[in-house]
Amino acid sequence: MSDRDAAFEEYFAARSGAMRGTAYLLCGDWHRAEDLVQQTFTKIYLAWRRIERREAMDSYTRQTLVRTFLSERRRGWFRNESVGSPPGELPVPSADLADERIVLLEALVQVPPRQRAVLVLRYWEDMSVEQTATLLDCSTGNIKSQAARGLATLRGLLEQEKVR
Repeated sequence: MSDRDAAFEEYFAARSGAMRGTAYLLCGDWHRAEDLVQQTFTKIYLAWRRIERREAMDSYTRQTLVRTFLSERRRGWFRNESVGSPPGELPVPSADLADERIVLLEALVQVPPRQRAVLVLRYWEDMSVEQTATLLDCSTGNIKSQAARGLATLRGLLEQEKVR
């Protein structure tokens, strides 16, 4: 095994779990999150020899992950298909913290992809407005408006869930 492969293998082992969590928040499906992480790390491996600033790998990997997710959404590669009729009555969420988390994750998946990416980066990954703008290659004003819209959408979805 070459030094390049060993270094990549070490990085993958250390960071793939965290990236899988971020991918899940972006797409809302563990299997799809696994695919996104796999695609991301394949791209990273192919560029590994050219990457000079290894201290910035997490940022580069996160950027690749988010762009892979957004690109997939634009191309329409992934579509949800209904394979049966939906259940009649959905259970009302209890005050239990685990149930609240499930409701939040279900609502997050319904937020438009670009807004969801901003919310995940800003509030899950705890990135600044500037870092998020750099990662998504847009202005800080765009990040602020996407975050505001995304939070408003998320609040609306959560309010609808309360009414049920």
